[in-house]
Amino acid sequence: MAAAAPLPGPVEVNQFIDKLNSEYEKAHVEYEKNFWSTKMKLAGASSEALSTSKTEYDQFLADKSRLAAVRQQLATPGITEDQRKVLAIAEKTFKTYVAEDPRVAEYSAKLNELEAELAAARNAMALGWTDAQGTFHKASSVQLRNSMRTSDDEATRKACYEGLRSIGPFVAEKFAAIVKLRQQLARTAGFQNYYAMKLEQAEGFGMDVLFGMLDGLELDTRPIMEGARKSLAEDKGEECLRPWNIGYSLAGDVEKKLDPYMSFESAVGVWARTFAALGIRYRDATMALDLCDREGKYSNGFCHWPQPAYFKTDGTWVASRTNFTSLATPSAVGSGKTALVTLLHEGGHAAHFANVLQRSPLASQERAPTSVAYAETQSMFLDSLAGDAAWLGRYARNIAGEVLPWAVIEEKIRSVQPYESFMVRSMLSVPYFEKALYELPDDEVTAERIVALADEIENSIEGGPAPRPLMSVPHILSDESSAYYHGYCLAEMAVHQTRAHFLAKYGRLVDEPRIGKDLAEVYWAPGNAEPYLSLVEKLTGAPLTAAAWVKELQTPLKQKLEEEKHDYKAAVAAGPAIAPGQEPDLGMRVLLVHGDEQIADSAEGGLAAACETYKAWIRKTWPAAPATAAA
Repeated sequence: MAAAAPLPGPVEVNQFIDKLNSEYEKAHVEYEKNFWSTKMKLAGASSEALSTSKTEYDQFLADKSRLAAVRQQLATPGITEDQRKVLAIAEKTFKTYVAEDPRVAEYSAKLNELEAELAAARNAMALGWTDAQGTFHKASSVQLRNSMRTSDDEATRKACYEGLRSIGPFVAEKFAAIVKLRQQLARTAGFQNYYAMKLEQAEGFGMDVLFGMLDGLELDTRPIMEGARKSLAEDKGEECLRPWNIGYSLAGDVEKKLDPYMSFESAVGVWARTFAALGIRYRDATMALDLCDREGKYSNGFCHWPQPAYFKTDGTWVASRTNFTSLATPSAVGSGKTALVTLLHEGGHAAHFANVLQRSPLASQERAPTSVAYAETQSMFLDSLAGDAAWLGRYARNIAGEVLPWAVIEEKIRSVQPYESFMVRSMLSVPYFEKALYELPDDEVTAERIVALADEIENSIEGGPAPRPLMSVPHILSDESSAYYHGYCLAEMAVHQTRAHFLAKYGRLVDEPRIGKDLAEVYWAPGNAEPYLSLVEKLTGAPLTAAAWVKELQTPLKQKLEEEKHDYKAAVAAGPAIAPGQEPDLGMRVLLVHGDEQIADSAEGGLAAACETYKAWIRKTWPAAPATAAA
């Protein structure tokens, strides 16, 4: 990767910046090493080491002397605007974490211990479902949700739902203690509550601004949701509104028909070709992909950066290193689609953070003051492509190379489009739950009240018990992802606004290389150096609103079918820009791993060859895995 010009300005300021960057990298890398090994349950993983490195990382960011030193450098005579910009990023970051009261650091360290204990207990939990004969079947939360969508047996679906419901009571006691301490920390730091603190740190605005936007979305989509629930009950029976039946009622048959065209073993290749055709490049990054589920593995997909990308003051490029995981069971119906959407999503995060072109790793790390909504906009925009007929007509193919038939896409649209509001309400329920949770009086923060509150929010926001019980959402338990989920809601607003912008500008979203260029230049390059809302307006030409999203939800089914069929026919005629088996250029080294086992390395023969090696490993390890197309 080409170097940048040296950072102009006084040498002593550059030396300070280099030293600060190096010290931050050391703390960041050590924490991320332990985070990955613990979440992936690698050999030698230690929850104690994770807690210690997280505390050291937090202490680095909360060090008052570093903030003072940065401010001293900002007062250096002759400092250039370029140097000032770098130091401003550091100042903003340290201001987010530095607190006047020493008890904040004490509470933070204790929270790291409590959260490590909860994570260890949750990982060791005997999660699964019990069949009619009383036999217990181990299953991860992802597997349970997948079975609720695809199993033809209602008793099995109900048992899987009950398995998910069991997470809440299991974690609630330890979680209540964490909530109380989070509140203590936030109030000591001068905030009204923990949610208000996290929001201000990450997004730079308050609860009134956030819930002003979310309340509008909630009001606009409530009648749509209520009408959809009524329609589903009338069309398929009241029993379809039971939480273990909703997903199956909407997608059970279609998922099976989609499966041969979106199977797991081809997912990596399809993702790589999709991104390469969009003009997305990773600037010499290295990515480790651990995609398959196994016992003890963390129960949610994620993407982290043990090495943030940035330019040193002498212009040397430091490429990102990415760790990326999902929880696929290749033999399960729907696993390929789930894996593909996860690859597009987490790969979108990785593309974003690989392309931050600032002079400090503090600008390209995913924690506050990096906006949650900013980060999620990138990943959710890219994973939205998997639902488009324009993408399915190009990339969804079976083992014989046959394109997914329009009839299956039409059936999918007919079964899902009238009920898209269910997804909106599911997303909204998490921030409304966390808002209510952190507004509870201290004496009400008990295990029983937390579980009951989750049920109350599900009924209020989703219209009944949720297919994904709120207490099974892993984000709420961990410090780094708690009071975070609103970012998905804001991001979804931005996704629809961004899609509308690119459709108006280029006439298409799939296989359009100018989109990758625009994303890299406008959304990705600034990192957290520019406010999220400003970036959305800069790219789309309008302030962020939910208008495009609500318009999509209100689109008549007939119109939606006509538009998608037109796009499908054009996609089939054009075919994918990069054919199966052709080498996709992502500008990145990809390692395909399974825990401690390395399966394939794109540095040894290219990514297309690595995909073939991975495919052979899948077939050997999961011989019952569904047949697939070439990657």
